[in-house]
Amino acid sequence: MQINHRIQEGELLWQPTPQMAEQANLRRYMLWLERSRRLTFRDYHQLWQWSVDEPEAFWESLWHYFDISASRRYLSILNERVMPGARWFAGSQLNFAEHLFREAVEHEPAIIFRSETEPLREVSWEEFRHQTARLALALRGIGVKPGDRVAAYIPNIPEAIFAFAATASIGAVWSGCSPDFGTDSVIDRFSQIEPVVLISVDGYHYGGKSHNRIDRLAKLQNALPTVRKTILLPYLADEPDISSLPGAANTVNWHDLPPGRVDLTFTPVPFDHPLWILYSSGTTGLPKPIVHGHGGMLLEHLKYMEFHADVRSGDRFFWYSTTGWMMWNVVVAALLRGSTAVIYDGSPGYPDLNALWQFAEDAHMTNFGTSAAFLTSCMKAGLNPGATFDLSRLRSVGSTGSPLPPEGYAWVYEHVSPHVMLNSTSGGTDICSSFVGGNPTLPVYAGEIQCRILGSKVEAWDENGRAVIDEVGEMVITQPMPCMPIRFWGDADGSRYRESYFDHFPGVWRHGDWIKITSRDTCIIYGRSDATLNKQGVRIGTSEIYRAVEMVPAVADSLVVCYERPDGTWHMPLFVVLREGNGDGSGEVPSAIRDQITANIRERIAPRFVPDEIIAVPGIPYTLSGKKMEQPVLRILTGTPAEEAASRDAMKNPGILTVFAAYKDPAINRAEK
Repeated sequence: MQINHRIQEGELLWQPTPQMAEQANLRRYMLWLERSRRLTFRDYHQLWQWSVDEPEAFWESLWHYFDISASRRYLSILNERVMPGARWFAGSQLNFAEHLFREAVEHEPAIIFRSETEPLREVSWEEFRHQTARLALALRGIGVKPGDRVAAYIPNIPEAIFAFAATASIGAVWSGCSPDFGTDSVIDRFSQIEPVVLISVDGYHYGGKSHNRIDRLAKLQNALPTVRKTILLPYLADEPDISSLPGAANTVNWHDLPPGRVDLTFTPVPFDHPLWILYSSGTTGLPKPIVHGHGGMLLEHLKYMEFHADVRSGDRFFWYSTTGWMMWNVVVAALLRGSTAVIYDGSPGYPDLNALWQFAEDAHMTNFGTSAAFLTSCMKAGLNPGATFDLSRLRSVGSTGSPLPPEGYAWVYEHVSPHVMLNSTSGGTDICSSFVGGNPTLPVYAGEIQCRILGSKVEAWDENGRAVIDEVGEMVITQPMPCMPIRFWGDADGSRYRESYFDHFPGVWRHGDWIKITSRDTCIIYGRSDATLNKQGVRIGTSEIYRAVEMVPAVADSLVVCYERPDGTWHMPLFVVLREGNGDGSGEVPSAIRDQITANIRERIAPRFVPDEIIAVPGIPYTLSGKKMEQPVLRILTGTPAEEAASRDAMKNPGILTVFAAYKDPAINRAEK
């Protein structure tokens, strides 16, 4: 379908053919329910309703549909429908890593890898098994036991997947950080979980540059006294100089680990035994160490991959990520369905934005996932990947990280492929999956996410705690799911966990996003509710402003905040990054561009939300996972020193925050005096 006109939100862009819908994995599951459970559903929406009304029956059906391998059967499905406190499949014992190998397609690669400096490389399933077994043997030799933590400071390379699978196979707990994280940020994370083994590289490549990390590794060893052994993987140099490391005597080269062939075995663990520890973005305060369990992640990722990503045996599944973002874990989960995990190490924009599309052609990707920011960058750069590269094997394009505007949807169908399912999805580190996302049996409408995920009872609530349709509300989840965190590490009484999700609406998970659920059961995410623009009592999601602003060709990026001054007036500044050649770098926005921005907001949103000032800045602050940092900017404008507004090590571009200090509101300064 070609779109050659101004796109409207809610416009139909794609729908599956009857044959595509009939061949979808989701359809097979519905037929299985009909045969084995005598449950018949008219359509997906009726199936979803059953999955959230009868969670015990739904999640048990997945156990049997996916034929979960367990050394002990469960004694109960769910102890009680409560949050927090729900306990799933008590009594069962299994291992997540075992299921990574169960659907292996031996004539296909397990992993396909490329980096800025290395050509495309394939890792066979046999090699994957061998490397996992070899590393598991080494970890056992160090004395690693079930429940011990293994921390990894490692880029998105095959060895990261080997190390995770080995860790999980013996029941130890994985926790990873990308080496582009600053030292303090890594220490803030790993020091909370007291790892016994640290796996690290000597450095990494990004944006055409090499970054040595031996000095940072030295700081990590000093800060992590519980580490018994460091396994160092040479990535920049064949023989890294480790003489400066305080733990040099207890540092072993990855390549010196025992090379012998050993059998790969799996230690059975309880359903809720910790599998990995992920972290909140940690822009202020210590990041929350979020613990997920073997069983919860196994069922969730099987469900997501099979029904919503529509991954099939022999597929090639890619989502651009680093090891510090939960999408890395999701890519690894593609192995559960016999799909090839396709991974990339490096900048998505180096040497230019075509790099990942070239990789998609060369790797024969069937599923190409990325961020909404990357897709909009390609759109603004005028790229036409569908004409430039052979993307004929692509069945879906995934988007997450922030809301994708309707124009981004249209660009995918015009310039990537008119035949793909655009799998716009939203969830988070909290569940290491999605609450709302794609569906191969449903249409795609511009700016709208196709559906609420099976088993995910998502609702939009107004300020009185009432569910609303076709209105923007707080995104809440009103039934427990196995993928919800077991706990936060070190949170002995559970208070930090409760405060994070259940304080606002007791017994109901408040996720922190604004969402609209439409009358056709699609979903629209409007950004973080803690970054909402609330001007004189009228609220709006920041994503609506960004869509209107970034439609102006001269604008490359933007950030907006709104706050009430001490005198009761409201102030709403808009910061924009201008494309080259559209400003003099002084912070002034040319009047013609200012007028375009103002007119777009006035016409598309409301005159109330025309910004009080428009300021040109050299860049917008982002977290390492690609989220705009509205709250830290708001804190700076209202008086917080830039160095205290956010953890610099949790940012992609930490130096940019100081720019915003020049725009601290003088009205607040006067009030303080």
